[in-house]
Amino acid sequence: MPVEGGSSSGSASAARHPKQKRKAHSLSIRRTNSTEERPPGIQRGDMLEGQDSKLPISLRNNLLDLFGQIEREFENLYIENLELRREIDSLNERLTGDGQTIEGGDPTKGALKTKASHSTSQLSQKLKTTYKASTSKIVSSFKATAGSRAVCQLLKEYVGHRDGIWDLSVTRNPPVVLGTASADHSALLWSIETGKCLLRYAGHAGSVNSIKFHPTEQMALTASGDQTAHIWRYMVQLPAPQGVSCQKIWEVDGEGPCEVPTVRLATATLKSHQGVVIAADWLVGGRQVVTASWDRAANLYELETSELVHTLTGHDQELTHCCTHPTQRLVVTSSRDTTFRLWDFRDPSIHSVNVFQGHTDTVTSAVFTVGDNVVSGSDDRTVKVWDLKNMRSPIATIRTDSAVNRISVSANQRIIALPHDNRQVRLFDMSGVRLARLPRSNRMGHRRMVCCTAWNEENQSCNLFTCGFDRQAIGWNINIPALLQEK
Repeated sequence: MPVEGGSSSGSASAARHPKQKRKAHSLSIRRTNSTEERPPGIQRGDMLEGQDSKLPISLRNNLLDLFGQIEREFENLYIENLELRREIDSLNERLTGDGQTIEGGDPTKGALKTKASHSTSQLSQKLKTTYKASTSKIVSSFKATAGSRAVCQLLKEYVGHRDGIWDLSVTRNPPVVLGTASADHSALLWSIETGKCLLRYAGHAGSVNSIKFHPTEQMALTASGDQTAHIWRYMVQLPAPQGVSCQKIWEVDGEGPCEVPTVRLATATLKSHQGVVIAADWLVGGRQVVTASWDRAANLYELETSELVHTLTGHDQELTHCCTHPTQRLVVTSSRDTTFRLWDFRDPSIHSVNVFQGHTDTVTSAVFTVGDNVVSGSDDRTVKVWDLKNMRSPIATIRTDSAVNRISVSANQRIIALPHDNRQVRLFDMSGVRLARLPRSNRMGHRRMVCCTAWNEENQSCNLFTCGFDRQAIGWNINIPALLQEK
Protein backbone atom coordinates (compact mmCIF):
# COMPACT_ATOMS: atom_id res chain seq x y z
CA MET A 1 0.00 0.00 0.00
CA PRO A 2 1.15 3.56 -0.51
CA VAL A 3 3.04 5.03 2.41
CA GLU A 4 3.56 8.73 3.11
CA GLY A 5 7.23 9.45 3.20
CA GLY A 6 8.91 11.73 5.64
CA SER A 7 12.00 12.52 3.58
CA SER A 8 10.25 15.19 1.57
CA SER A 9 10.19 17.62 4.49
CA GLY A 10 13.94 18.13 4.41
CA SER A 11 14.07 18.87 0.71
CA ALA A 12 11.02 21.08 0.97
CA SER A 13 12.58 23.16 3.73
CA ALA A 14 15.82 23.37 1.77
CA ALA A 15 13.89 24.58 -1.23
CA ARG A 16 12.19 27.23 0.85
CA HIS A 17 15.42 28.90 2.05
CA PRO A 18 16.31 30.72 -1.18
CA LYS A 19 12.70 31.84 -1.54
CA GLN A 20 12.75 33.28 1.96
CA LYS A 21 16.02 35.11 1.26
CA ARG A 22 14.68 36.66 -1.94
CA LYS A 23 11.51 37.65 -0.17
CA ALA A 24 13.48 39.40 2.56
CA HIS A 25 14.95 41.74 -0.04
CA SER A 26 11.53 43.28 -0.67
CA LEU A 27 10.50 43.59 2.93
CA SER A 28 10.76 46.79 4.90
CA ILE A 29 12.45 45.82 8.15
CA ARG A 30 12.01 47.99 11.16
CA ARG A 31 15.09 47.62 13.33
CA THR A 32 16.44 49.33 16.42
CA ASN A 33 20.17 49.05 16.93
CA SER A 34 20.64 47.36 20.26
CA THR A 35 23.97 49.11 20.81
CA GLU A 36 22.19 52.46 20.97
CA GLU A 37 20.09 51.33 23.92
CA ARG A 38 23.01 49.75 25.77
CA PRO A 39 24.75 51.99 28.35
CA PRO A 40 28.33 52.90 27.34
CA GLY A 41 31.06 50.60 28.62
CA ILE A 42 28.71 47.72 29.34
CA GLN A 43 29.03 44.61 27.19
CA ARG A 44 26.25 42.25 26.26
CA GLY A 45 27.47 39.54 28.62
CA ASP A 46 27.72 42.03 31.51
CA MET A 47 24.08 42.97 31.06
CA LEU A 48 23.06 39.35 31.79
CA GLU A 49 25.32 38.88 34.80
CA GLY A 50 22.67 40.06 37.22
CA GLN A 51 19.91 37.95 35.74
CA ASP A 52 18.97 34.62 37.28
CA SER A 53 19.93 31.76 34.98
CA LYS A 54 20.83 28.12 35.47
CA LEU A 55 22.70 27.94 32.17
CA PRO A 56 26.48 27.53 32.28
CA ILE A 57 28.46 30.60 31.31
CA SER A 58 29.97 28.87 28.25
CA LEU A 59 26.53 27.92 26.94
CA ARG A 60 25.24 31.44 27.56
CA ASN A 61 28.20 32.86 25.64
CA ASN A 62 27.51 30.52 22.73
CA LEU A 63 23.89 31.64 22.68
CA LEU A 64 24.98 35.28 22.71
CA ASP A 65 27.31 34.65 19.79
CA LEU A 66 24.49 33.00 17.83
CA PHE A 67 22.15 35.89 18.58
CA GLY A 68 24.88 38.27 17.43
CA GLN A 69 25.18 36.44 14.13
CA ILE A 70 21.43 36.61 13.65
CA GLU A 71 21.49 40.31 14.41
CA ARG A 72 24.26 40.92 11.87
CA GLU A 73 22.34 38.99 9.24
CA PHE A 74 19.26 41.12 9.81
CA GLU A 75 21.44 44.20 9.74
CA ASN A 76 22.81 43.25 6.32
CA LEU A 77 19.30 42.66 5.03
CA TYR A 78 18.19 45.99 6.46
CA ILE A 79 21.05 47.84 4.74
CA GLU A 80 20.37 46.05 1.48
CA ASN A 81 16.70 46.96 1.74
CA LEU A 82 17.62 50.64 2.22
CA GLU A 83 19.90 50.56 -0.83
CA LEU A 84 17.16 49.06 -2.95
CA ARG A 85 14.75 51.73 -1.80
CA ARG A 86 17.27 54.46 -2.70
CA GLU A 87 17.67 52.96 -6.17
CA ILE A 88 13.90 52.95 -6.65
CA ASP A 89 13.66 56.57 -5.49
CA SER A 90 16.51 57.53 -7.82
CA LEU A 91 14.80 55.83 -10.75
CA ASN A 92 11.56 57.63 -9.99
CA GLU A 93 13.40 60.96 -9.79
CA ARG A 94 15.05 60.32 -13.16
CA LEU A 95 11.73 59.57 -14.77
CA THR A 96 10.20 62.68 -13.25
CA GLY A 97 13.22 64.80 -14.24
CA ASP A 98 13.03 63.56 -17.83
CA GLY A 99 9.42 64.56 -17.99
CA GLN A 100 10.22 68.11 -16.82
CA THR A 101 13.39 69.03 -18.76
CA ILE A 102 13.35 67.56 -22.23
CA GLU A 103 12.96 70.56 -24.62
CA GLY A 104 10.35 72.01 -22.31
CA GLY A 105 7.77 70.05 -24.21
CA ASP A 106 4.42 68.89 -23.12
CA PRO A 107 4.97 65.60 -21.28
CA THR A 108 1.98 64.14 -23.09
CA LYS A 109 3.26 64.85 -26.64
CA GLY A 110 6.05 64.10 -29.10
CA ALA A 111 9.40 62.53 -28.28
CA LEU A 112 8.95 63.06 -24.55
CA LYS A 113 5.83 60.98 -24.56
CA THR A 114 7.62 58.20 -26.43
CA LYS A 115 10.63 58.20 -24.10
CA ALA A 116 8.57 58.38 -20.93
CA SER A 117 6.31 55.62 -22.18
CA HIS A 118 9.34 53.46 -23.01
CA SER A 119 10.94 53.97 -19.58
CA THR A 120 7.65 53.37 -17.82
CA SER A 121 7.00 50.22 -19.82
CA GLN A 122 10.44 48.87 -18.86
CA LEU A 123 9.78 49.45 -15.18
CA SER A 124 6.31 47.96 -15.53
CA GLN A 125 7.72 44.91 -17.28
CA LYS A 126 10.23 44.34 -14.48
CA LEU A 127 7.49 44.53 -11.89
CA LYS A 128 5.29 42.17 -13.89
CA THR A 129 8.14 39.69 -14.29
CA THR A 130 8.81 39.75 -10.55
CA TYR A 131 5.26 39.34 -9.28
CA LYS A 132 3.23 37.80 -12.12
CA ALA A 133 3.88 34.17 -11.23
CA SER A 134 2.95 34.42 -7.55
CA THR A 135 -0.01 36.70 -8.22
CA SER A 136 -1.44 34.45 -10.91
CA LYS A 137 -1.15 31.46 -8.59
CA ILE A 138 -3.08 33.28 -5.88
CA VAL A 139 -5.80 34.42 -8.28
CA SER A 140 -6.18 31.00 -9.88
CA SER A 141 -6.43 29.35 -6.48
CA PHE A 142 -9.23 31.71 -5.48
CA LYS A 143 -11.07 30.97 -8.73
CA ALA A 144 -10.67 27.23 -8.32
CA THR A 145 -11.84 27.32 -4.73
CA ALA A 146 -14.92 29.37 -5.51
CA GLY A 147 -15.85 27.21 -8.49
CA SER A 148 -15.25 23.99 -6.58
CA ARG A 149 -17.51 25.08 -3.74
CA ALA A 150 -20.32 25.79 -6.19
CA VAL A 151 -19.91 22.39 -7.85
CA CYS A 152 -18.93 20.22 -4.86
CA GLN A 153 -20.68 20.46 -1.51
CA LEU A 154 -19.56 18.54 1.57
CA LEU A 155 -22.26 16.02 2.44
CA LYS A 156 -21.03 14.16 5.52
CA GLU A 157 -17.88 13.05 7.31
CA TYR A 158 -17.56 9.45 8.47
CA VAL A 159 -15.24 9.20 11.47
CA GLY A 160 -14.63 6.12 13.62
CA HIS A 161 -11.63 4.17 12.33
CA ARG A 162 -8.46 4.06 14.43
CA ASP A 163 -6.08 3.99 11.46
CA GLY A 164 -5.92 5.03 7.81
CA ILE A 165 -8.67 4.00 5.39
CA TRP A 166 -7.42 2.24 2.27
CA ASP A 167 -10.64 1.62 0.35
CA LEU A 168 -14.36 2.34 0.30
CA SER A 169 -17.39 1.21 -1.65
CA VAL A 170 -21.17 1.78 -1.87
CA THR A 171 -23.77 -1.00 -1.99
CA ARG A 172 -25.47 -1.60 -5.32
CA ASN A 173 -28.83 -2.61 -3.85
CA PRO A 174 -30.99 -1.34 -0.93
CA PRO A 175 -30.30 -0.59 1.83
CA VAL A 176 -27.68 1.76 0.36
CA VAL A 177 -24.75 2.00 2.79
CA LEU A 178 -21.11 3.03 2.62
CA GLY A 179 -18.36 0.54 3.43
CA THR A 180 -14.81 1.43 4.46
CA ALA A 181 -11.71 -0.79 4.78
CA SER A 182 -9.02 0.28 7.20
CA ALA A 183 -5.53 -0.53 8.40
CA ASP A 184 -7.03 -0.95 11.89
CA HIS A 185 -8.02 -4.54 10.86
CA SER A 186 -11.71 -3.68 10.51
CA ALA A 187 -14.34 -2.77 7.93
CA LEU A 188 -17.21 -0.45 8.86
CA LEU A 189 -20.63 0.09 7.30
CA TRP A 190 -22.08 3.60 7.50
CA SER A 191 -25.40 5.33 7.03
CA ILE A 192 -24.79 7.75 4.16
CA GLU A 193 -27.41 10.23 5.36
CA THR A 194 -26.58 10.38 9.06
CA GLY A 195 -22.88 9.48 9.08
CA LYS A 196 -23.43 6.93 11.85
CA CYS A 197 -21.62 3.60 11.95
CA LEU A 198 -24.10 0.73 11.51
CA LEU A 199 -21.91 -2.38 11.64
CA ARG A 200 -18.30 -3.42 12.15
CA TYR A 201 -16.59 -6.44 10.65
CA ALA A 202 -13.65 -7.66 12.77
CA GLY A 203 -12.85 -11.05 11.26
CA HIS A 204 -9.46 -10.22 9.76
CA ALA A 205 -6.11 -10.50 11.53
CA GLY A 206 -4.44 -7.86 9.37
CA SER A 207 -5.06 -4.61 7.59
CA VAL A 208 -8.27 -4.60 5.53
CA ASN A 209 -7.16 -3.37 2.11
CA SER A 210 -10.36 -3.39 0.07
CA ILE A 211 -14.12 -3.83 0.33
CA LYS A 212 -16.68 -4.63 -2.38
CA PHE A 213 -20.40 -5.42 -2.11
CA HIS A 214 -22.29 -8.23 -3.86
CA PRO A 215 -24.34 -6.97 -6.82
CA THR A 216 -27.66 -8.36 -5.51
CA GLU A 217 -27.29 -9.81 -2.00
CA GLN A 218 -26.29 -8.34 1.35
CA MET A 219 -22.77 -9.74 1.27
CA ALA A 220 -19.41 -8.03 1.40
CA LEU A 221 -15.99 -9.11 0.10
CA THR A 222 -12.90 -7.87 1.93
CA ALA A 223 -9.19 -8.43 1.20
CA SER A 224 -6.61 -8.32 3.95
CA GLY A 225 -2.94 -8.29 4.84
CA ASP A 226 -3.49 -11.61 6.65
CA GLN A 227 -3.21 -13.27 3.18
CA THR A 228 -6.93 -14.04 2.98
CA ALA A 229 -10.12 -12.65 1.51
CA HIS A 230 -13.38 -12.93 3.46
CA ILE A 231 -16.98 -13.10 2.29
CA TRP A 232 -19.41 -12.11 5.03
CA ARG A 233 -23.09 -11.29 5.33
CA TYR A 234 -24.44 -8.15 6.92
CA MET A 235 -27.80 -6.91 8.12
CA VAL A 236 -28.18 -3.27 9.03
CA GLN A 237 -31.01 -1.52 10.88
CA LEU A 238 -32.37 -4.94 11.90
CA PRO A 239 -32.26 -6.92 15.19
CA ALA A 240 -28.84 -8.48 15.81
CA PRO A 241 -28.77 -11.89 14.07
CA GLN A 242 -27.14 -15.03 15.41
CA GLY A 243 -23.37 -14.87 15.53
CA VAL A 244 -23.33 -11.08 15.88
CA SER A 245 -22.14 -9.50 19.09
CA CYS A 246 -22.29 -5.91 20.24
CA GLN A 247 -19.12 -3.95 20.93
CA LYS A 248 -18.30 -0.33 21.68
CA ILE A 249 -16.14 1.63 19.27
CA TRP A 250 -14.90 5.10 20.02
CA GLU A 251 -16.22 7.90 17.85
CA VAL A 252 -13.21 10.12 17.22
CA ASP A 253 -15.37 13.18 16.60
CA GLY A 254 -15.98 13.51 20.32
CA GLU A 255 -19.44 12.00 20.67
CA GLY A 256 -18.10 9.28 22.91
CA PRO A 257 -18.53 5.49 22.70
CA CYS A 258 -21.51 4.07 20.86
CA GLU A 259 -22.98 0.59 20.51
CA VAL A 260 -22.17 -0.92 17.10
CA PRO A 261 -23.00 -4.51 16.08
CA THR A 262 -19.81 -6.43 15.32
CA VAL A 263 -19.54 -9.41 12.95
CA ARG A 264 -16.56 -11.68 13.58
CA LEU A 265 -17.26 -14.81 11.52
CA ALA A 266 -16.93 -14.96 7.74
CA THR A 267 -19.29 -16.94 5.52
CA ALA A 268 -16.30 -18.03 3.42
CA THR A 269 -12.54 -17.59 3.72
CA LEU A 270 -10.32 -17.67 0.62
CA LYS A 271 -6.80 -18.79 1.56
CA SER A 272 -4.79 -19.65 -1.56
CA HIS A 273 -2.44 -16.65 -1.64
CA GLN A 274 1.11 -16.60 -0.28
CA GLY A 275 1.23 -12.86 0.33
CA VAL A 276 -0.85 -9.83 1.22
CA VAL A 277 -4.22 -9.79 -0.56
CA ILE A 278 -4.40 -6.20 -1.72
CA ALA A 279 -7.76 -6.17 -3.53
CA ALA A 280 -10.78 -8.30 -4.43
CA ASP A 281 -13.91 -7.91 -6.55
CA TRP A 282 -17.06 -9.72 -7.70
CA LEU A 283 -17.41 -10.93 -11.27
CA VAL A 284 -20.65 -10.04 -13.06
CA GLY A 285 -23.49 -12.10 -11.63
CA GLY A 286 -21.83 -12.46 -8.22
CA ARG A 287 -21.08 -16.19 -8.49
CA GLN A 288 -17.29 -15.78 -8.68
CA VAL A 289 -14.73 -13.49 -7.09
CA VAL A 290 -11.22 -12.44 -8.08
CA THR A 291 -8.41 -11.52 -5.70
CA ALA A 292 -5.08 -9.76 -6.28
CA SER A 293 -2.03 -10.33 -4.10
CA TRP A 294 1.53 -9.29 -3.46
CA ASP A 295 2.53 -12.84 -4.47
CA ARG A 296 2.25 -11.53 -8.08
CA ALA A 297 -0.85 -13.61 -8.83
CA ALA A 298 -4.60 -13.12 -9.07
CA ASN A 299 -6.96 -15.92 -8.13
CA LEU A 300 -10.48 -16.73 -9.34
CA TYR A 301 -12.80 -18.49 -6.86
CA GLU A 302 -16.26 -20.03 -6.93
CA LEU A 303 -18.60 -18.44 -4.40
CA GLU A 304 -20.57 -21.55 -3.46
CA THR A 305 -17.60 -23.85 -2.86
CA SER A 306 -14.81 -21.29 -2.15
CA GLU A 307 -12.65 -23.41 -4.46
CA LEU A 308 -9.83 -21.96 -6.53
CA VAL A 309 -10.78 -22.04 -10.22
CA HIS A 310 -7.91 -20.21 -11.92
CA THR A 311 -4.59 -18.67 -10.96
CA LEU A 312 -3.70 -15.69 -13.15
CA THR A 313 0.07 -15.27 -13.40
CA GLY A 314 2.32 -13.14 -15.58
CA HIS A 315 3.04 -9.96 -13.63
CA ASP A 316 6.70 -9.46 -12.74
CA GLN A 317 6.06 -7.65 -9.45
CA GLU A 318 3.42 -7.31 -6.74
CA LEU A 319 -0.18 -6.64 -7.77
CA THR A 320 -1.75 -3.43 -6.55
CA HIS A 321 -5.40 -3.67 -7.63
CA CYS A 322 -8.00 -5.68 -9.51
CA CYS A 323 -11.33 -4.71 -11.05
CA THR A 324 -14.14 -6.48 -12.91
CA HIS A 325 -16.31 -5.27 -15.78
CA PRO A 326 -19.88 -4.36 -14.73
CA THR A 327 -21.58 -6.35 -17.54
CA GLN A 328 -18.97 -8.73 -19.01
CA ARG A 329 -16.68 -11.44 -17.69
CA LEU A 330 -13.55 -9.31 -17.89
CA VAL A 331 -10.92 -8.72 -15.22
CA VAL A 332 -8.14 -6.13 -15.14
CA THR A 333 -5.16 -6.41 -12.77
CA SER A 334 -2.56 -3.71 -12.12
CA SER A 335 0.94 -4.13 -10.79
CA ARG A 336 4.12 -2.48 -9.65
CA ASP A 337 5.75 -3.72 -12.87
CA THR A 338 4.29 -0.57 -14.60
CA THR A 339 1.71 -2.63 -16.55
CA PHE A 340 -1.87 -3.76 -16.21
CA ARG A 341 -3.38 -6.86 -17.76
CA LEU A 342 -6.82 -7.60 -19.19
CA TRP A 343 -8.11 -11.14 -18.60
CA ASP A 344 -11.02 -12.37 -20.75
CA PHE A 345 -13.29 -15.10 -19.34
CA ARG A 346 -16.19 -14.63 -21.75
CA ASP A 347 -15.30 -17.83 -23.56
CA PRO A 348 -15.08 -20.70 -21.02
CA SER A 349 -12.62 -22.61 -23.19
CA ILE A 350 -10.27 -19.69 -23.97
CA HIS A 351 -8.85 -17.35 -21.35
CA SER A 352 -6.96 -14.65 -23.22
CA VAL A 353 -4.76 -11.97 -21.68
CA ASN A 354 -3.64 -8.59 -23.02
CA VAL A 355 -0.85 -6.50 -21.54
CA PHE A 356 -1.16 -2.70 -21.44
CA GLN A 357 2.12 -0.79 -21.36
CA GLY A 358 2.33 2.97 -21.14
CA HIS A 359 3.17 3.96 -17.58
CA THR A 360 6.66 4.48 -16.21
CA ASP A 361 5.95 3.67 -12.56
CA THR A 362 3.63 1.54 -10.44
CA VAL A 363 0.10 1.24 -11.81
CA THR A 364 -1.93 1.85 -8.68
CA SER A 365 -5.32 0.98 -10.20
CA ALA A 366 -7.10 0.26 -13.47
CA VAL A 367 -10.90 0.34 -13.68
CA PHE A 368 -13.54 -0.33 -16.31
CA THR A 369 -16.09 2.15 -17.54
CA VAL A 370 -19.62 1.22 -18.63
CA GLY A 371 -18.45 1.27 -22.25
CA ASP A 372 -15.34 -0.25 -23.79
CA ASN A 373 -12.75 1.79 -21.92
CA VAL A 374 -10.24 1.19 -19.16
CA VAL A 375 -8.85 4.05 -17.06
CA SER A 376 -5.49 3.52 -15.36
CA GLY A 377 -3.73 5.59 -12.71
CA SER A 378 -0.10 5.46 -11.71
CA ASP A 379 2.59 6.72 -9.39
CA ASP A 380 4.12 8.38 -12.46
CA ARG A 381 1.50 11.13 -11.90
CA THR A 382 -0.51 10.31 -15.01
CA VAL A 383 -3.93 8.85 -15.74
CA LYS A 384 -4.54 7.20 -19.11
CA VAL A 385 -7.78 6.30 -20.89
CA TRP A 386 -7.64 3.19 -23.07
CA ASP A 387 -9.91 1.69 -25.70
CA LEU A 388 -10.32 -2.07 -25.32
CA LYS A 389 -10.43 -2.38 -29.11
CA ASN A 390 -7.09 -0.61 -29.57
CA MET A 391 -4.55 -1.31 -26.86
CA ARG A 392 -1.45 0.09 -28.52
CA SER A 393 -1.73 3.61 -27.15
CA PRO A 394 -4.09 5.53 -24.83
CA ILE A 395 -6.77 7.74 -26.33
CA ALA A 396 -6.26 10.37 -23.60
CA THR A 397 -3.56 11.16 -21.04
CA ILE A 398 -4.05 13.27 -17.92
CA ARG A 399 -0.87 14.69 -16.36
CA THR A 400 -0.98 15.73 -12.72
CA ASP A 401 1.40 17.03 -10.06
CA SER A 402 1.14 14.09 -7.66
CA ALA A 403 0.93 10.30 -7.58
CA VAL A 404 -2.55 8.94 -8.29
CA ASN A 405 -4.14 6.28 -6.07
CA ARG A 406 -7.33 4.22 -6.55
CA ILE A 407 -9.46 6.01 -9.10
CA SER A 408 -13.16 5.62 -9.91
CA VAL A 409 -15.40 6.50 -12.88
CA SER A 410 -19.05 7.48 -12.52
CA ALA A 411 -21.35 5.17 -14.46
CA ASN A 412 -23.79 7.73 -15.86
CA GLN A 413 -21.64 10.81 -16.52
CA ARG A 414 -18.31 8.98 -17.00
CA ILE A 415 -16.44 11.42 -14.75
CA ILE A 416 -13.04 10.29 -13.45
CA ALA A 417 -12.24 11.03 -9.79
CA LEU A 418 -8.51 11.14 -9.02
CA PRO A 419 -7.27 10.80 -5.40
CA HIS A 420 -3.74 12.09 -4.91
CA ASP A 421 -0.89 11.69 -2.47
CA ASN A 422 -0.88 15.49 -2.00
CA ARG A 423 -4.41 15.40 -0.45
CA GLN A 424 -6.13 16.72 -3.56
CA VAL A 425 -9.08 15.14 -5.38
CA ARG A 426 -9.62 16.22 -8.99
CA LEU A 427 -12.40 15.49 -11.48
CA PHE A 428 -11.80 14.96 -15.22
CA ASP A 429 -13.87 13.84 -18.15
CA MET A 430 -12.94 10.93 -20.42
CA SER A 431 -11.18 13.20 -22.91
CA GLY A 432 -8.80 14.46 -20.20
CA VAL A 433 -10.41 17.86 -19.60
CA ARG A 434 -10.25 19.00 -15.98
CA LEU A 435 -13.70 19.72 -14.55
CA ALA A 436 -13.19 20.60 -10.88
CA ARG A 437 -11.14 20.12 -7.74
CA LEU A 438 -12.77 19.21 -4.46
CA PRO A 439 -12.43 22.04 -1.95
CA ARG A 440 -9.77 21.59 0.70
CA SER A 441 -8.96 23.84 3.65
CA ASN A 442 -8.24 23.59 7.35
CA ARG A 443 -11.91 22.86 7.99
CA MET A 444 -12.80 20.88 4.89
CA GLY A 445 -11.22 18.00 3.01
CA HIS A 446 -8.57 15.46 3.84
CA ARG A 447 -5.54 16.32 5.94
CA ARG A 448 -3.38 13.47 4.65
CA MET A 449 -3.02 11.31 1.54
CA VAL A 450 -6.28 10.46 -0.24
CA CYS A 451 -6.35 6.73 -0.97
CA CYS A 452 -9.55 5.98 -2.86
CA THR A 453 -12.74 7.39 -4.41
CA ALA A 454 -16.16 5.84 -5.09
CA TRP A 455 -19.31 7.12 -6.80
CA ASN A 456 -23.00 6.72 -5.92
CA GLU A 457 -25.51 7.92 -8.52
CA GLU A 458 -28.73 6.62 -6.98
CA ASN A 459 -31.97 8.54 -6.45
CA GLN A 460 -31.30 11.23 -9.09
CA SER A 461 -28.31 12.55 -7.17
CA CYS A 462 -24.59 12.17 -7.65
CA ASN A 463 -22.42 11.63 -4.59
CA LEU A 464 -18.69 11.10 -4.48
CA PHE A 465 -17.01 9.45 -1.50
CA THR A 466 -13.33 9.78 -0.64
CA CYS A 467 -11.15 8.23 2.04
CA GLY A 468 -7.64 8.87 3.23
CA PHE A 469 -4.93 8.15 5.69
CA ASP A 470 -6.37 10.77 8.05
CA ARG A 471 -8.76 8.04 9.31
CA GLN A 472 -11.90 9.52 7.82
CA ALA A 473 -14.14 9.14 4.80
CA ILE A 474 -15.96 12.13 3.32
CA GLY A 475 -19.12 12.30 1.24
CA TRP A 476 -19.54 15.03 -1.40
CA ASN A 477 -22.57 16.11 -3.38
CA ILE A 478 -21.55 16.83 -6.98
CA ASN A 479 -23.68 19.32 -8.91
CA ILE A 480 -23.50 17.70 -12.34
CA PRO A 481 -25.27 20.50 -14.32
CA ALA A 482 -22.93 23.11 -12.81
CA LEU A 483 -19.96 20.84 -13.40
CA LEU A 484 -20.78 20.38 -17.08
CA GLN A 485 -21.55 24.08 -17.46
CA GLU A 486 -18.07 25.00 -16.23
CA LYS A 487 -16.66 22.58 -18.79
